[in-house]
Amino acid sequence: MQIKARQFAREHSLFSCIQCGKCTGGCPVNLKTELNIRELMYRVLVAGKKFEVDDIEVLWDCTTCNTCTDRCPKEVNPMEVVIGLRSAVVEGGRAVPGTAKVALQSVFNQGNPLTFSSEDRAQWVGDLEVRLLSDEPGAEYLYYVGCTPCYDPRIQPISRALVRMFGQAGVDYGILGTEESCCGSEVRRLGEEGLFEMLVEDNMEIWEERGVKKLVTTSPHCFNVFIKDYPQNGFEALHYTQLVAQLLDEERLTFTGELAKTVTYHDPCYLGKHNQIFDAPRSILQRIPGLKFVEMDRSREKSLCCEGGGGRMWLEGTNIEERLAHQRIDEALGVGAEILATACPFCVLTLEDAVKIRGLEDKIQVADIMELLTQVT
Repeated sequence: MQIKARQFAREHSLFSCIQCGKCTGGCPVNLKTELNIRELMYRVLVAGKKFEVDDIEVLWDCTTCNTCTDRCPKEVNPMEVVIGLRSAVVEGGRAVPGTAKVALQSVFNQGNPLTFSSEDRAQWVGDLEVRLLSDEPGAEYLYYVGCTPCYDPRIQPISRALVRMFGQAGVDYGILGTEESCCGSEVRRLGEEGLFEMLVEDNMEIWEERGVKKLVTTSPHCFNVFIKDYPQNGFEALHYTQLVAQLLDEERLTFTGELAKTVTYHDPCYLGKHNQIFDAPRSILQRIPGLKFVEMDRSREKSLCCEGGGGRMWLEGTNIEERLAHQRIDEALGVGAEILATACPFCVLTLEDAVKIRGLEDKIQVADIMELLTQVT
């Protein structure tokens, strides 16, 4: 597949690139794969009229963590260069690798990448009383649950915990139930622009019909795509940690117990590096009675990617022997943490898998912030 190199370079501001290498130097997967974003951009710049993208397998190693973009001194967005090249491959009729193709087909057919039926999307609710916006539109908040929190049995308790907290705090909210569909974040980052545009159109039509003005999400990936990639037609999106921190400030939530544990926090890339939301999750943890909060060296802007973004939940990549999540567990143990807390479904799954693979269940626990709050409220 060939792209028009000069046009692509202009669209992605590549003529501003000074080849300093800070993008590659900061890339968390560069040391374990052959992904070299500086070299990729250089190859586009010197390609002349045409650039061949078919042979670039390393495109699928990118986690879209945004470190390269954060570090660029010339305000180039190398991450979007990768996404653009992926899009060229997909639009040229070349399918994405392996299980990612299955995930994309499932999004198209069932509205989620996990191959589950769209009719089962609200089964996570169980016996909880939840307002359906199809029956009662116009709630203050749409709780947009997301695909993984709807279907994954490890993440479903986080969704239920958030609903219980809404009830305790008197939050006026509703859900879409089976009307909810994939937000499209990973679809776009895998390069399937056509499918992404269809999802945006369908989702915004449903929101308008149900009177949605504000959304609160479980996943930073959903939150990010809503505020960065959707048309801003008068709706507001929040990540749940922002809303919970606000509820604590307003004293609408009270603590009834203590958590006598040493806890550190892993910044999800799509909450931290992409959107600079560092304080809200920490403020929640630091208010939990009995909890001792400690920081890892690589935190906030320097946080190490768990390797779950950019569609990597459905991609094996070119080197899976040592996942970044394994390094993250070592860092958490290094500061004496008993619990590694985070606020992203993908992070919970990748980090917990690393704990299990290495047999460290008796040393450290991985938990979402909502799971910790459930123990003390």
